[in-house]
Amino acid sequence: MEKVSVFGAGSWGTALSYVLAQNGHDLLVWTHRAEQAIEINQHSNENYLKGIRLPDGLKATSDLPEAVGHARIYVLAVPTKAIREVCVKIKENMVEPALFVHVSKGIEPDSLKRISEMIREEIPAQWIEDVVVLSGPSHAEEVVLEHPTTVTAACENTKSAERVQDLFMNHYFRVYTNKDVIGVEIGGALKNIIALAVGITDGLGYGDNAKAALMTRGLAEIARLGVKMGATPLTFSGLTGVGDLIVTCTSPHSRNWRAGNMLGKGKSLDDVLQEMGMVVEGIRTTKAAYQLAEAYNVPMPITATLYAVLFEGVSTTEAVDKLMGRMKKNEMEDLIDLL
Repeated sequence: MEKVSVFGAGSWGTALSYVLAQNGHDLLVWTHRAEQAIEINQHSNENYLKGIRLPDGLKATSDLPEAVGHARIYVLAVPTKAIREVCVKIKENMVEPALFVHVSKGIEPDSLKRISEMIREEIPAQWIEDVVVLSGPSHAEEVVLEHPTTVTAACENTKSAERVQDLFMNHYFRVYTNKDVIGVEIGGALKNIIALAVGITDGLGYGDNAKAALMTRGLAEIARLGVKMGATPLTFSGLTGVGDLIVTCTSPHSRNWRAGNMLGKGKSLDDVLQEMGMVVEGIRTTKAAYQLAEAYNVPMPITATLYAVLFEGVSTTEAVDKLMGRMKKNEMEDLIDLL
């Protein structure tokens, strides 16, 4: 049994807390809302996981110093935009080094930092045992139903990755390890962009041909940028590459697919965000990926086209026409670039 504190009580933070509690760990979940902590302590979190009874061992608090003092393993399950703020608050209350596990999927615009880099910037090195990324094709709604799920724990230090593997793994939640932190973080973040694009084409009524094209060419974009940033090409054929891409682009559980679908049906971005009521990571990540493509001089036409829709007022139908009308090229060029 390990002592674990989970920071963030959205759907994914709650689902992972469900797994940890079932695995018998001494668990405390932090939420910034006192009323949500009370509800979780009454075994439910209806706004995020409707109809699910949470395990007795899943306890919550809205007192951040209490959560920091409870454990030396911290699972960060807050949106990308809140990572720095939460890390600063954690740092102010730490008295011993801790193992940080982050489960969010995004890139910070402008700084172009991955989440593990953001954590290391905000938490002094002497307070960090290690940083491990937990990522993969995993809908919270299915995890709490105990449907078979597989994810990856990524860290350059194999022992740290294996510690997280042991922490979460059980009969329905299988965890692999990987040393390619860059590839796992890039794959997990950028697949949300492609899911937004797929949602748009589904909303426009274009069907499976368009979906297959976007997913395939989208994976090529993700791998192209990831390898330029130092990732291992094979990572993108694994759980945090093609696996995460499939689950996020093909399911109504996906916030990014749902947001894109509403955009494709003609709703404005402001209306979509208001109706969703939850963070849609792909929107913010589109801006960051667009900036990364420019910084690394990597062609990313799907990302650039989605950026134009989200931030430059280009219509969804015009965006599709723009993508289809690009200059002809050889499909294998991307594969050659990765070798």
